[in-house]
Amino acid sequence: MIRGWYTGASGMNAQQNRLDAISNNLANVDTAGYKRDITVSKSFPELLIRRANFDGVYDIPNGMCSADAAPVIGKVGLGVETNENYIDFTQGSFKISNTKTDIAFTGKGFYSVQTPLGERYTRNGNFLIGKEGILETKDGYPVLGEKGIIRVSDDKFTVNEDGVLISEEGEEIDRFKVVRFDNERYLKKMGESLYSSNDISGPAHIAEGDERPGFLQGYTETSNVNVVNEMVQMIEVNRAYEANQKTIQSEDTMMSTLWSKVATLN
Repeated sequence: MIRGWYTGASGMNAQQNRLDAISNNLANVDTAGYKRDITVSKSFPELLIRRANFDGVYDIPNGMCSADAAPVIGKVGLGVETNENYIDFTQGSFKISNTKTDIAFTGKGFYSVQTPLGERYTRNGNFLIGKEGILETKDGYPVLGEKGIIRVSDDKFTVNEDGVLISEEGEEIDRFKVVRFDNERYLKKMGESLYSSNDISGPAHIAEGDERPGFLQGYTETSNVNVVNEMVQMIEVNRAYEANQKTIQSEDTMMSTLWSKVATLN
């Protein structure tokens, strides 16, 4: 019976992790460039159950073969655990903003931005012009080009499909530094629409050729969160959580009955 407590508790923990991811997705449904989190669970190894009142091996007549005298009843699960929480980088849809400093990707890749913790990466192309003409994110982090921090005199610049910024006079200012990773789904979210690399995702490398995305000026990429799907999953999680909770309550009731009977017999 005690095993049932742990099995139910593991299910509740797994569903709580799923609920946290879904809640975060719904909270960022209107965040430009946001990518939804997906939580994957895996089951613990199952136990093979045999009938307890048979034991040993019996022989088939004429010495043909032998068989186990304890027949198999079935399997029993020991619970689940959260296996991984990864990021779904499916392309979001595009929304017209008609703002010169809004630039969206039409493909995979990340803008490079400079932060106090070092270089970080983002899909959020909602930029603005800060002090000294520096192109910045909404949180004030400078956007990096291949020549360093991007500086523009005003918002009269244009961005071509390759990500080259061209001034009103037709002069090339810089080209956006766009990076890719070997395993992008394992990037770590840092908040403020930023990502950082790790050993699993691999280091950032400059996107060139077919790896480099196209650019759309005056557009923003919406999040790839489907509100209806997330709400349906939230209902499923709540029901699964309640089922595990009732399992623990039933196990507790049976254990209380057992203890009361043993105490009475003693």
